[in-house]
Amino acid sequence: MPRPPDWLIYLGVAAALLLFSLSKRENADAPVPTDPDDTEGALLGPVTPFDPAVTVNAPDVPFQPSSGTAFSVAREGRWITARHVVEGCRQPAIMVGGGRAVAADVRLASRADIAVLITDGGTPAIPVSRDQDLRSGQRGYHPGYPQARPGEATSRLLGRETLRVRGRGQRDEPVLAWAEVGRTNGLGGTLAGLSGAPVLDRQGRAVGVTIAESPRRGRIYTTSPETFGPAVRGIQTPTERLRGRAISIDNYGAVADDLRRDLKVAQVVCLSA
Repeated sequence: MPRPPDWLIYLGVAAALLLFSLSKRENADAPVPTDPDDTEGALLGPVTPFDPAVTVNAPDVPFQPSSGTAFSVAREGRWITARHVVEGCRQPAIMVGGGRAVAADVRLASRADIAVLITDGGTPAIPVSRDQDLRSGQRGYHPGYPQARPGEATSRLLGRETLRVRGRGQRDEPVLAWAEVGRTNGLGGTLAGLSGAPVLDRQGRAVGVTIAESPRRGRIYTTSPETFGPAVRGIQTPTERLRGRAISIDNYGAVADDLRRDLKVAQVVCLSA
């Protein structure tokens, strides 16, 4: 029987070694995807000096007429919005429908982009979360008035950053960065006007205030628990026994519509600059 060529022998040995190594390697197939609402990571750590930073340039003029969003945190007439929505406005107001607005007094937080609006009477409140154990990857929901019209966005929590405000009201503020992953159907462009909206968890509780966006990066920025907690402390008492409505990617648009209809989330305007 003739001897096979050397190259054929070498090829057979190489093929056998390859098959043996493949049979022993670790399985690298991708696992079955989990429910996207359940993909949450580790607890967020505390604020540190090493958190990434994003810079926002505030205008030097005292006030530019604009509109934003506020949400009720106490039925006697206490609302939360972003400080920059009402700062410098002599007479901010809450829109209550039919072209009518209710004037509000303002209390500005000293070192955070948060303001408390006070009206004579209010609407049912959105529960405020007292749990600071946020997890990376958890979903947030932002119902409000982007572009001065009803709309909402949903996001995923990325982590902590430092918001560096330069210009009027210069400060460094710890914030949470969220990746926008959805919004109102047909809503394109900026989310301006969503400032002051709550960011809600899956239990319908406010865990912060929406304060800025970075459209090019697809980011939404909200207050952190370290600034949001002190700003609302004592406004909403445990005796109110508030319960939120469960929210998911399937119903967050309908939940946002209900919150606006019940004036738990309302539009903020400036009656006199």
